Amino acid sequence: MAKQVIKVPDLGGADQVDVIEITVAAGDTVAQEDSLIVVEGDKASMDVPAPVAGKILSISVKEGDKVSEGDVIGEIETDVAEAPAEEPAAAPAQEDAAPAAEPVAEAPAAAASGEPKEETIQIPDLGGADAVDVIEISVQPGDTVEEGDSLIVVEGDKASMDVPSPSAGTVVSIAVKEGDKVSTGDTLGVLKVVAAGGAAAPAAQAAVPAAAAPVESAPQQAPLSVEPPAVPQKDYQLERNLTAAAQVYAGPAVRKLARELGVTLNKVKPTGPRNRVSKDDLHNYIREQVKKAESGAVGGGIGIAKMPDIDFSQFGPVSVEPMSKIHKITAANMSRNWLNVPHVTQFDDADITELETFRKSMKAEAEKRGVKLTPVPFLLKAVAAALRAEPSFNVSLHNDGEQIVRKDYVHVGMAVDTPKGLMVPVIRDVDKKGLYELAAEATEMALKARDGKLKPNEMQGACFTISSLGAIGGTGFTPIVNSPEVGILGVSKLAVKPVWNGEDFEPRQMLPLALSYDHRAVNGGDAGRFMTYLVSVLADVRRLLL
Repeated sequence: MAKQVIKVPDLGGADQVDVIEITVAAGDTVAQEDSLIVVEGDKASMDVPAPVAGKILSISVKEGDKVSEGDVIGEIETDVAEAPAEEPAAAPAQEDAAPAAEPVAEAPAAAASGEPKEETIQIPDLGGADAVDVIEISVQPGDTVEEGDSLIVVEGDKASMDVPSPSAGTVVSIAVKEGDKVSTGDTLGVLKVVAAGGAAAPAAQAAVPAAAAPVESAPQQAPLSVEPPAVPQKDYQLERNLTAAAQVYAGPAVRKLARELGVTLNKVKPTGPRNRVSKDDLHNYIREQVKKAESGAVGGGIGIAKMPDIDFSQFGPVSVEPMSKIHKITAANMSRNWLNVPHVTQFDDADITELETFRKSMKAEAEKRGVKLTPVPFLLKAVAAALRAEPSFNVSLHNDGEQIVRKDYVHVGMAVDTPKGLMVPVIRDVDKKGLYELAAEATEMALKARDGKLKPNEMQGACFTISSLGAIGGTGFTPIVNSPEVGILGVSKLAVKPVWNGEDFEPRQMLPLALSYDHRAVNGGDAGRFMTYLVSVLADVRRLLL
């Protein structure tokens, strides 16, 4: 095993670039070309790859440092001996070969014509990467580009890079689109290139006679005449010139994470140097989005488009006032429940003629006890009895979605309209309390709600909710289930209706009821039995004694 010092390679002319990410740690085993660190200059980011396979002994730089070509970034232990420097010897051979292509007959002819010609653009060397994603199309057919201008931006597992135009000209067509995968040699599009001006033609033609014989005797050189002029290519394997889509600066690791999470980077607030998006920025953005989704923010939800902003002042005079805290909490809670709970609502009328007769007959006695006997305590008692008779409603779904929590207590919420908004105090152990006790507690809770004196624990733990419009009006409505409860009863305005008794119609006092329930936990048959029992005990309160 041999130790080898790892140095910063050629940065394509960049100097004093920032280290924005360390991708390995001492002790890690890496393959050749695995990313060690990510650096960023004024216009691009690039990853610095491992020169050989081996075990990282140390990393001598940290995030925020500045490095230049030749700086030491660490040490690696490897079995690979350092290769002899063969590449510098190969370079002159390429330079010697270049003049041989110049006297080819077709090249001067094209230059002399001065006419544009179409060239097929291919994906250049991607530094070993294969099937990379096209993340941005930088030009459109008809655009004029200079040599080196970006045509498309591609992104692999570790880096993004722009594919430059090999020549100046006009884009005829682009054969790829965003989301496609491309590899080295794939067709990118067609470029119309204008050849050099006619002034150079005579000099070129003068060289034709002398060059004609060598061309014929060496036909293997002919293909050079139809290739576009050689364009100095940057070392993509080392430089990997990164371009920030939509003018967003971010390293390859951040871009990969954003792609995996489905996050559009230009929506993330950057906090890094030169407004660079870091992993922390991405994590903070995700946390904010999750928090908004869980709070059920008004105007949108997961997978639901936000309502458009409208300037109502264009239609007439308006005033804008902030929502109260209670109003905002209620709105968020309603949105969350409506989006998450599959609602079903069932309607029926309860004949409470006998109940009302009994209630009015007890009015004087109730006043002696210092309470007002309204229909509310009867509704509370009837709902409690129904929850005991049909326990399928006295449950909640567990957060894991695989279990049902069955409750052996009966606490009922009672919606109260207050000047500050809707509040729901909870009456506990309703099944164990008498009508007078329930009447007194309901009145006390309603007053505390209207005065804003309810404590948090007095609005928690309900198994079921009653929302009564009382004398406000209406023949019915569809109340929204107050999750994690699975049912809610909506009570509308009492009305006298003709009811057939078997012989003739007689006036009866009918109370419209609407039962909404969470269909994940409650079946239609369960709801039917619950409503039938509830209507029966309201029609004859003596059933509450059974």
